[in-house]
Amino acid sequence: MTTTITPVNLKELSKKPELLAGGHRLCAGCVHSVIVRQVLMASDYPVLASTATGCLEVATSIQPFTAWRIPWIHSAFENAAATAAGMEAMYQSLKKQGKLAADADYRFIAFGGDGGTYDIGLQSLSGALERGHRMLYVCCDNGAYMNTGIQRSSATPMGASTTTSPAGKVIPGKLQWRKDLTRIVAAHNIPYVAQASPHNWMDLMKKVKKALAADGPSFINVLSTCHRGWRSKPSQAIATLRPAVDSCYWPLYEIENGKLTITYKPKTKVPVTDWLKLQGRFAHLFKPTPNEAMLTAFQERVDREWEQLQKQAECGL
Repeated sequence: MTTTITPVNLKELSKKPELLAGGHRLCAGCVHSVIVRQVLMASDYPVLASTATGCLEVATSIQPFTAWRIPWIHSAFENAAATAAGMEAMYQSLKKQGKLAADADYRFIAFGGDGGTYDIGLQSLSGALERGHRMLYVCCDNGAYMNTGIQRSSATPMGASTTTSPAGKVIPGKLQWRKDLTRIVAAHNIPYVAQASPHNWMDLMKKVKKALAADGPSFINVLSTCHRGWRSKPSQAIATLRPAVDSCYWPLYEIENGKLTITYKPKTKVPVTDWLKLQGRFAHLFKPTPNEAMLTAFQERVDREWEQLQKQAECGL
């Protein structure tokens, strides 16, 4: 199936209606709403969405109000992907039964945080991908269970202090490296997988267009600032993301039909400490303690993974 992908045009985007209304209860400086607005604005199709339990769901659907201007379903923590897959299966069935016009063309998107995607929702996500549902899953990754008290998740960066990995005399924050969910999803051999950041809105929206045009499942992992959990400045929510990408901690790339392409290479690769210093959750790493060893290990890991990613892109893997 061939689907035309329209270019991202800022002037045309400005004419499109806002599909996520203002007045929701997300924190000032929360990037989740920015991600959702960019994703929905990038779509050239009518969209139906499901959202896992989490900050995004709670803050946009406080009864009796909703910020969603599209058909939307709140799913439990673990099954946003299954819900979107069910909507897509129903859509295909209705078309076969002649209850929807043959030329009806809808898209289905599931939104989840890292807790509902990396951890609790991984099983239903994997199942939906394996079954081949034509749907997009967007992970808004802020690196912890922020909605329930800033507990660590498998997306939490090494060294981060959270309520369940508190930095102190016993441990210097989280001891484990984060799970590489983007590559885990890619191992399902689906048509489109990508990693993005909303500070580079053009890159993100191009990826959304490709994902929605894919003839099968697609997945985009998007880094999202949480000033409460990151202990960063709300006014610098978008700016805080830039050094995560420019340090190559969060590289921007896509895997389209098995081919890996790096979509952004920083002109000057900055030290990962440029990103860590902006966040209070890493403040303990910069004290004159043995935690300096963790900073060194962090930088070495980022450098090694960036080198590996570039080699894979060069080989077309």
